[in-house]
Amino acid sequence: MRTALTIAGSDSGAGAGIQADLKTFSAHGVYGTSAITAITAQNTLALSDTVVLTPKIVTAQIKAVVEDFQVDAIKIGMLSTHQIVKTVAAIVAKLNIKNVVVDPVMLAKTGNRLLDDDAVVAVKENLLPYAAVVTPNAVEAAILAGITVSSLESAREAARRIHALGPATVVVKGGHLDTPKAIDLLYDGKEFTEFAGPRLTCANTHGTGCTFGAAIAANLALGYPIQQSVARAKEYVAQAIRHGLPLGRGHHIMWHKTTDEPV
Repeated sequence: MRTALTIAGSDSGAGAGIQADLKTFSAHGVYGTSAITAITAQNTLALSDTVVLTPKIVTAQIKAVVEDFQVDAIKIGMLSTHQIVKTVAAIVAKLNIKNVVVDPVMLAKTGNRLLDDDAVVAVKENLLPYAAVVTPNAVEAAILAGITVSSLESAREAARRIHALGPATVVVKGGHLDTPKAIDLLYDGKEFTEFAGPRLTCANTHGTGCTFGAAIAANLALGYPIQQSVARAKEYVAQAIRHGLPLGRGHHIMWHKTTDEPV
């Protein structure tokens, strides 16, 4: 069985973060391991508190996994501080794992800031050069690229600028773009590929970004090439949204086991 490692924050409501990643790995038949960077108290309505863990315990968790498991892919999510970003980047640099997916988590669905300014700089300078894929949404792409991102053309320019920071592939997610369809834009340094799908007007969107990145990592772990992994991940997220659960009073939870309707 293939194995993936998620390095991210914990979501007590289990719709995003480590919990969403592990459910996504399992749905793809990939064994999931984890290293928690922060513990959040959140539900579908709000994030009420966060405790950021120390670089020492983050390092210890990653070391415990990679020393015992053959890790086929890594998905990196919420890192919170520049110390953790630099710690994770230094570890990834030493590992011989090519399938590294970076979801540059900066804001929670509720609007709470999850990455400080120094950490954004560290992501750009220290982490992105080791990414096989980086998956910013329009807001995150704007911060990384230093431009406003609202249209498909501005997303193209942002992708070019982010690619210059070192990742092999950039995928600017289209959920926040002003386009009739939800278009995810992939750029590999040579050409653009568009992955278009219908906009789904429902509330089952908590954890979509985490799930998308984890699905890409799972597919890479299974041996699919990057473009196919992105296409499969986009379809998986769409199905998870369509089969979402009416739980909570905010952004509802996706159903990660998309092969079956929820009971």
